[in-house]
Amino acid sequence: PPTRGRSTRLSSKGHYSVKMPSSEGHHESGTTSTKNEHKMRLFSCSSYVIGNIIGSGIFITANSVASETNSVGLTLLIWAICAAISFLGALVYIELATSIPDPGADYAYAMRIGWKALAFAFMLVSVVITFPASAAVQSITFGQYLAKFFSAFDSAPDGTSSEWLVIVLAMLLLASLTILNFFSLDKFASTFQNVVSVCKMLSVAAIILIGFYFLVFQGETQNFANMFEGSKWDIGSMTMAVYGGLWSYAGWDILNYGTPEIKNPRSTMPLSLFIGLGVVASAYILINVSFFSVMTLAEVQNSTAIGDDFARLTIGNGFANIIPAMIAVLVMGTLNSNIFCGSRMMHAAARESQLPSFLSGLHTASGSPRAAVLAQAILAAIMCFVPTDTLVNAVTFVMWAQKGITAAALLYIRYKNVQVESGAIRVPLVLTWALLLVSIALVAIPFVQDLTITLIGCGVIAIALVVYFVALRFGLCTCGGLYDKMSDVVNLVVKRLLCVELDLKTTSTVDERTELNVFSHPVTKNLLVTRL
Repeated sequence: PPTRGRSTRLSSKGHYSVKMPSSEGHHESGTTSTKNEHKMRLFSCSSYVIGNIIGSGIFITANSVASETNSVGLTLLIWAICAAISFLGALVYIELATSIPDPGADYAYAMRIGWKALAFAFMLVSVVITFPASAAVQSITFGQYLAKFFSAFDSAPDGTSSEWLVIVLAMLLLASLTILNFFSLDKFASTFQNVVSVCKMLSVAAIILIGFYFLVFQGETQNFANMFEGSKWDIGSMTMAVYGGLWSYAGWDILNYGTPEIKNPRSTMPLSLFIGLGVVASAYILINVSFFSVMTLAEVQNSTAIGDDFARLTIGNGFANIIPAMIAVLVMGTLNSNIFCGSRMMHAAARESQLPSFLSGLHTASGSPRAAVLAQAILAAIMCFVPTDTLVNAVTFVMWAQKGITAAALLYIRYKNVQVESGAIRVPLVLTWALLLVSIALVAIPFVQDLTITLIGCGVIAIALVVYFVALRFGLCTCGGLYDKMSDVVNLVVKRLLCVELDLKTTSTVDERTELNVFSHPVTKNLLVTRL
């Protein structure tokens, strides 16, 4: 009979449900279906952490941090403080990942405890604006640096050819990384990330070695005399310096976006995070030491392209164009990690029916959420033609607000004894409280420093909340069934075009086991309704 291999029951809410048999390589808990052999291991996870954090950020915020601190010693201390804050966040997020091993990071954790409105608001801001805008900026940055490296091809005196070359290079990189992420992580995307991470570390090592050559063998130590002279110790300056440093450390939570795609996350995640963050923190501090070995504090503060200035002061104009190529490599890895994060959050939201169902499309053989990957790439390509600097600055504080909400969610789980995965790693509560307080400070300070930008960010969240209550909570946008008909057509097209299956999470908790609501299951819908 059609129901062989399944058991039906009446749930506590009066809905008939059917327990679907598990298949090899799939999780009964409803997490993303990924075959064990395609999961990421320690080296790949460490590479994603390093690749997602180290990018062009260190070359952008080095001058702003130095300007806020006004001394070499305090600048190095701020970078160390930012590393400590990042380690704090990583520790707390390890508990979250092992307690709630669902893809989507902050979004998944808020959904688990029923904070659906907040989860939807932050998710919508992230997948529609933050991730695509960041990917667009990274793509354009890649195009700019690579175009500078290939400056011989720019023959137009007005720079028109160069502008189009930047766009073409940005689109080519975006398309290439999208295709890579269409396949299993261990075969393509993570392999690419491993290679890029190695190239990144070689590039970073080259900068460090050049700086230390001048420091040790050339005796360029004058900039380190009286290191703390002129330091700005006031809370406002130091906090804004930390804010700039943390911007460069952003991305330490990347593994939480794809926890089901990690092999043995309970042991792999802590090791990979400590290795990755340890490498990044050491590299950032040593890079700043290298900068100050050949550049004065004033030169660092006033530099608008510190990598290029550093190269010209150390290896001369003849080889200085190598630096733009190196920075382009750094951006490639960061963009790949951005696509990974954005697509996993979008996929997780679609599984929860908070985004159109076609975005849950999953290529079951590789475990890649192809529909979400393609959607993120399309949004990023569109934003390549839109000025996004102000918008990204506005939603930066939203991301830290999201970290605060996530820390509060973990405290709720601990104090309310919410049931989570057995064997989850637990960190001392004082660390979770510390992360919450840091997040609150980073959200509150922009209200004083730049009220306009902060109000824009609050407005974006408010719009997302309105969308949630209008479209999801009260269902006022169904248009008399038109939405369902359009959704069916789009689902069919996406399934055939991308070779995916919808990975919807229509579950109810009965005996704490995953069961599929019969009225959402196409195989047994007509049969059991007829029997009823």
